[in-house]
Amino acid sequence: MKLFDPNLHRELTALLASGAIEDAELEAKWILEDAPSADAARQIAERRAKHEPLQYLLGEWEFYGLPFCVGEGVLIPRPDTETLVDAVLSRIPDRSSQQILDLCTGSGCIALTLAKHLPQSTVIGLEKSPEALHYAQRNQEMLNIKNTQMLEKDVLLPETAAAYHGLAAIVSNPPYLTAEDMAHLQEEVTYEPAAALDGGADGLHFYREITRIWRDALCEGGLLAYEVGVYQAEDVAAILSQNGFGCIECICDLGGIQRVVLGRKETVS
Repeated sequence: MKLFDPNLHRELTALLASGAIEDAELEAKWILEDAPSADAARQIAERRAKHEPLQYLLGEWEFYGLPFCVGEGVLIPRPDTETLVDAVLSRIPDRSSQQILDLCTGSGCIALTLAKHLPQSTVIGLEKSPEALHYAQRNQEMLNIKNTQMLEKDVLLPETAAAYHGLAAIVSNPPYLTAEDMAHLQEEVTYEPAAALDGGADGLHFYREITRIWRDALCEGGLLAYEVGVYQAEDVAAILSQNGFGCIECICDLGGIQRVVLGRKETVS
C-alpha cells in the first residue's frame, strides 16, 4: 500500500498475534507494504494467522538482494543459503568458457544469483519438479538474466550427469531433512513440497548420490559445493573425501552453524 496506516497496522498485528505469529508487528508491516488494499491485507493476515507461509501469501521473497517469485510447489529461499552463494563466488573466477550447474534448483535463487554475479559464465539450473521449475523459469524471465538455463531434469539419474563434462563447479542445496525431521516439521514448513525437504532416513541420500554420480562431470580441480543441515557437515565432508575430493572445507553461516561443505575434484592417479 502506498500510505502506511497505523490503525490498520495495529489491527493486523493483533490478528497475527492471535495466531501466535512470533514477529507479528514486523510481519504486519511487510503485509501492509505489499498488499494492494486494506481488504487484501486483512485477508493475507487472516491466512498467515493460520500459519500459511508469509512468503507464499506475498508471492515474492528476497534472496541475496534480488526478488524471487515463490508459491505452492517450490521451496522458499532462506538466508542460510546465501552462505553457499558467498562461498562459490569467492572461489570461482568469472570465465566466458565455463559452465556451473545448480542441482535441485527449485526457485532458481542460487543459479540466478550466481549467473548475475558471474556474467561471463553459463549457469544451468536442473530441477525434477515441473511446479518448481515453473518458478525458476519465471524468475529468470523476471530478472532478465541471459547467461542461464532452467531445465527439467532428474539429477539422480546417471544419464543426466553423463551429458555434462568439464564443469567448473556444481552447486546444490538438496533435500536434507531426516525421517525424524520430516515427522516433526514446523507447521509453516508442511506447506512446502516434501520432495524438496526429504533427504532419506539419515538426510544424506542426495549427498551420497550426487557426489558419486556427478564427480566425473567436473573438470580437474572443479568445485563441488553443498548446503547442509545442522550436524551434517562432518558426514558430508566424509562423503566428498571418499569420492576423491580434496581441499575440503566446512563453512559456517552467520549463526555459527556449519552450513556449507565444499571440495575440489582431485586427479586420480
